[in-house]
Amino acid sequence: MKNSTTIHSLSALALLIISAAQPLYAAEQPQQGGNLTWGVETEPSTLNPQLNGQDKTELLLRAAYESLQARKADGSYIPWLAKGITVSEDGKTYTIKLRDDVKFSNGEKFNANAVAENFRHLGDPAYSAGTSIGVFGTRIDSITTPDDATVVVTLKEVYSPFLSFASSLKLISPSSWKSPQLKSGGTEIIGTGPFILKRYEKGQQIEFVRNPDYNWASANAAHQGPAYLNSVTYRFLPESSVRTGALLSGQVDVIEGISGNDAGEFKSNPDFTYQHALNTGTPYSLFLNVKYGPTEELKVRQALLQGLDVGPILQSIYRGQRTRVWGITSPIDPLYDNGLEGKYGNNPQLANKLLDEAGWTTKGVDGIRTKDGKPLTIEIIQSQATVRDQRDVLLQALQAQARQKLGVDLKIRYVDSGTYTEVRNNGKFGSIANSNTPTDGIDIENHYLPINAGGAINYSRTDAPEIIPLLKGAWQTQDNAKRKDFYAQLQHFAVLQQALAIPLYEPEDQIAAATYVHGITFRAFKQMPENTYDVWLSKH
Repeated sequence: MKNSTTIHSLSALALLIISAAQPLYAAEQPQQGGNLTWGVETEPSTLNPQLNGQDKTELLLRAAYESLQARKADGSYIPWLAKGITVSEDGKTYTIKLRDDVKFSNGEKFNANAVAENFRHLGDPAYSAGTSIGVFGTRIDSITTPDDATVVVTLKEVYSPFLSFASSLKLISPSSWKSPQLKSGGTEIIGTGPFILKRYEKGQQIEFVRNPDYNWASANAAHQGPAYLNSVTYRFLPESSVRTGALLSGQVDVIEGISGNDAGEFKSNPDFTYQHALNTGTPYSLFLNVKYGPTEELKVRQALLQGLDVGPILQSIYRGQRTRVWGITSPIDPLYDNGLEGKYGNNPQLANKLLDEAGWTTKGVDGIRTKDGKPLTIEIIQSQATVRDQRDVLLQALQAQARQKLGVDLKIRYVDSGTYTEVRNNGKFGSIANSNTPTDGIDIENHYLPINAGGAINYSRTDAPEIIPLLKGAWQTQDNAKRKDFYAQLQHFAVLQQALAIPLYEPEDQIAAATYVHGITFRAFKQMPENTYDVWLSKH
């Protein structure tokens, strides 16, 4: 066997962002005790950490649920609940060596059988069907436990992103699988984390209390042993102005999700600290359905890609506080390729020519193009669960621009989780707006692996034969340079040639806190807010 850890290098941009995000604290010693209140933008649609599909709620769930390995800023893996993971020479078998000093917060044993049960459920359609973890389950051929501290997972074929997935899967206890709360999550779904889920008040807040037995943090943490705080309560405050007001007035100690307009309230205010960092993963994009309605036509999709002018809209809404993107993954991802930067957009003349060529040549009295008496209407589906960061305002601005410059009617439809699943399954939509944060090409596969090949998220519903060879090429190598080349080819095909998506901006996280709150950081590699394990409060 050989150690398969791949050392990545973050871009200079990422390192600068992380560096700039670290506030300077006075030379005080961390203090035990205290209760922290954190205002957050997004309420979880499920408290099950494996079924959660909302990146913003990882902050909450990471307090109670942990993973096998952590990652350093360069992408390398370090021990956490596992001492390490090795990969066989043929790239199919993953051997996981577990720590022997970990237990779940209810006292259950953390051992090979408990971990193996988590991997076994990935392949259970009753549990994971329709989720990205279900796709990983279909790749597993066998799971064995040679001894109490070893789990061996063998795949059906080589799939290099599996190390990233296996390392980051949040693990739950044996008793959790028997709980009626399994799908929804709740106090009966048990993890190993530094905090324990105590209470969830739907629509209001969620409270975690310190796990007194915790003593297995990764080397990324600033200390070992139990958390400093007695408890942390996350209050659901979906409006940015409300969160800002709550922090300024002392109703909460920390907030995340700060609008471009409100950032100035904290950046130069000596009573607060302000941090921000770009996310990894797929940018917030409009994915265009190639199987339904006007977006079935390539020239219609290309017209939207070429005709919309995204940059000024972002500048207007976010006051320069968000990052325009052009490709299929984050600018800070080691697999990022800048080959599409500035290669499309802000060309209404070309866009209108493409629409004329597609036969949308007449206009109604409202200025919307028509063909065969039908208006050029494209319905954009936006899940209510991921309406954050003024995305509703962004979509409205794109809607106005498409109408004025192209004669295209973008209809925005906000849907609940049940309707969202139904629409995804029946495919009757023009576009879905979405982003996600997985790394190592998992985010790219999520959005571009054809559904008939096992894809779980593919909102464009493409089944173009050119895509599979590029994805497989990336799967079958551990060489990051080669993987990056395969994804660059996929990016050029998916965006510039086929217009399967219109990338808009790379999400980021912003945190503002009162100066008596110490130890708030971002995760080293993924750059999402770290949990509150190292957070402590000084006298105030």
